[in-house]
Amino acid sequence: MPPLPITEPPSAPLPHKFHFKPTRQPMLWAALFYASGIIAGIHAWRPASWWIVAGAAFLAAGLYFVRRRKYLGVSLALGAFFLAGALHIQLRGPTVLDTSLQPFAYDQPVEMTAHVIREGRLRESAPNEVRQSLDVETEQIVTENGTRIPVHSGVRLGIYSPAFVSQTNAPTMHLFRYGERLRSSLKLKLPRNFRNPGAFDYQGYLAANGIAALGSAKAEDVQLLPGFVGNSIELTRTRMHSSIIAKLHALWPARQAALIDAMVIGEEAFVDRDTRVDFQRSGTYHILVVSGMNVTILAFVAFWTLRCLRLADIPATLLTILFCVAYAFLTEVGAPVWRATLMCAIYLGTRLLYRDRAMVNALGAAALGLLVFDPRQLFTASFQMTFVCVLIVATIGLPLVERTSQLYRQALAHWDADDYEPSLPPRVAQFRVDLRLIAERLARFLGRTWSLRLVRGTAIVFLHTFELLLVSAVMQMGLALPMAYYFHRATTIGLPANVAVVPLTQLLMPAAILTIALGYVSPALAKLPALLTTFALQAITGTVHGLGGLRLADLRVATPSVAIMIAASAALVLAITLARKRALLAVTGLVALLAASLALAFVPTKPNTRAGLLEVTSIDVGEGDAILLVMPEGRTLLIDAGGPIWGAGSQLDFGEDVVAPYLWTRRISRLDAVAISHGHSDHIGGMAAVLKDFRPKELWIGLLPPSRALDSLIAEAHALGIKVVRHWEGDEFELGGAKVNVLFPPRDWPVGLEPKNNDSMVLHVSYGATSVLLEGDAERAVERRIASLHHPHADLLKVGHHGSGTSTTPEILAAVKPSFAVISLGYRTSFGFPKPEVLERLQNSGAHIYRTDVNGAVTFYLDGHSVTPWLASLQ
Repeated sequence: MPPLPITEPPSAPLPHKFHFKPTRQPMLWAALFYASGIIAGIHAWRPASWWIVAGAAFLAAGLYFVRRRKYLGVSLALGAFFLAGALHIQLRGPTVLDTSLQPFAYDQPVEMTAHVIREGRLRESAPNEVRQSLDVETEQIVTENGTRIPVHSGVRLGIYSPAFVSQTNAPTMHLFRYGERLRSSLKLKLPRNFRNPGAFDYQGYLAANGIAALGSAKAEDVQLLPGFVGNSIELTRTRMHSSIIAKLHALWPARQAALIDAMVIGEEAFVDRDTRVDFQRSGTYHILVVSGMNVTILAFVAFWTLRCLRLADIPATLLTILFCVAYAFLTEVGAPVWRATLMCAIYLGTRLLYRDRAMVNALGAAALGLLVFDPRQLFTASFQMTFVCVLIVATIGLPLVERTSQLYRQALAHWDADDYEPSLPPRVAQFRVDLRLIAERLARFLGRTWSLRLVRGTAIVFLHTFELLLVSAVMQMGLALPMAYYFHRATTIGLPANVAVVPLTQLLMPAAILTIALGYVSPALAKLPALLTTFALQAITGTVHGLGGLRLADLRVATPSVAIMIAASAALVLAITLARKRALLAVTGLVALLAASLALAFVPTKPNTRAGLLEVTSIDVGEGDAILLVMPEGRTLLIDAGGPIWGAGSQLDFGEDVVAPYLWTRRISRLDAVAISHGHSDHIGGMAAVLKDFRPKELWIGLLPPSRALDSLIAEAHALGIKVVRHWEGDEFELGGAKVNVLFPPRDWPVGLEPKNNDSMVLHVSYGATSVLLEGDAERAVERRIASLHHPHADLLKVGHHGSGTSTTPEILAAVKPSFAVISLGYRTSFGFPKPEVLERLQNSGAHIYRTDVNGAVTFYLDGHSVTPWLASLQ
């Protein structure tokens, strides 16, 4: 009689086995081909009939061959998806924006009647001043001559007011709500991009939100009108959103409430820039904004709670989906949270069908649905990073978990059973035996029940921590390319930061929502979950500030070269392909991915410069100055970094948001030296960010009048280990094959009580027989001194003080005799620059004039014999 086969205990599930062959993912391939078609449709226009006929032919051929030659039929069907994507993007066309308001966006005031389409948010914009930003749709415009013109265009309106009334200490400004009507006298202006390569498309961003013009008005000039214009659904949503924001600020102090606003409900208006930067530097910015992780956490908590309440699988799933939809409805994040909600719904839906929980297939279905709804989402960083992130987790992270910690989780099943080991793989069975032996030793002190619980609980925590570390590490490596390309950051500490922060967020999200819900019932009931939320928030911010403050965290990278991007993409595909192969092959894919991520972070790209030429580029920073010099041997010097006029409050950091993107686009990741001409904010406002991002070897300064901004900048340079060098009139030295002469200031020049234009450091840089004179904001007295003492001939003149009538004197023009002149100034500047008399003097001197407000970034190449201008805007 043959021996009976060994069977596992009746109550024990079949042991987990790792599947080397991945499940089929048809929706992923369909989404990829549809996306490829969208790209092709933008770059290769064809008549719509061409795409329709070709798509129908591919689809018919695919249906014919699907039963005869399966792979050929599937390939033809995917070709039909490709053609459908191309047809869709061409039929949809560009975003249509109502621009009927734009003819009135000039320097003359108009009277505007409008209604609110995006509610205002109050924030302090400067000392003793508050600002409210809101979006309105115009109803009519009254021109200066009294003509009433019906216009329906979007306007982003800024309303300013003193912060408080001294007697009542109450805000002086009405907070405008959705649907309210208003009338205001104001000046409108067109949104304008900084015209530099790599600049953020601000016009396109506003157009995508239906905004055609910008306007600003004083609070006393804005009148609230009777009536309501809008729809009831959006009114309900905005009222609920505002009520939740108000409840948050009633339950927590302002600073904590601002962070919870952003993390829970997607309201970022109250988060200051420094806090954003800390989250970005630590690689945890996804925690600060409502994203797919928030939806996932809430879906898990909701589903787990409903199942604990003994609700059946189907109603628990449907209620969880409805909860996620309600959450997405209440936030103002838009596409990212709806994308995550759709993916969550598809994933839970496939689970209801008792099919394998194929995350990749769910991802493909969600991506395809979103692209069908709006194909232009394909070109947004948010869509791409969400897609890549989930793809990495599903195709690399989960297989690694399955073949490591998930195997050992079997050792913790049926923990009280003594006969479960024979059904486990040998190494897992040994792990279980070892744990139970440890529990037996502890039983002498704790008793058998508690010792078993303690050992099992510790093992579970260890395995969960391992999985979090593993998946976070893979995500950091896989996202290195989009992080470098879009955000110019290498998140070197993202792994430890996320290991600490993600579990805390899993506590914060449900605790905060429970606090808000109980806060509507009774503030007393909300105290306990509020304490849990506060604990999690303080732990998150402490981790972020601590790790984000490390110098290693502030690693900025230039735009990767095409070769590096191809190599990094290939490494990611290789890691995905090999993740379910034999262990050696899977490790090979991970090593390739790690090598690519390290190369993106630490291997500098070759700057996009021309050897053997002196390059002078006037970067478009609006009403300020920023001049980049690239020497013939490749050394780099940046003079000034733009900034807001008079140090006024600005949502822009000109160094981080304007100058740095241009330099990164040129693949410049380090500067040899930076110089500040003088201490006015429109010249040094962006320099602090430049020092942090590009770590120059030297900071050049001249006169130092009393100035908090100058003192802070010099202290920052010392803290970063940057050598501070003072240059005086008469200094001569060579830098990268070019000769630098300092023409001003002299050591005995009187220093005023505050920075002035005539503090400007004036440099003469020459290469061969060609040269450039860089004046900063030097005015008459300095120009006349330079002309009489130094007689500085130059082929290129950087015009002083943005074309003001106080500069560009006949004396300096007679000495310099420039062939070219460049003026750095803002579009339709409020100062009326450049002055007509300055332009006339330059024309009479024979100089060809270039302006950043008209031409954008302007580059001049000096080869030692001649000067060649080059305009990036014409390329």
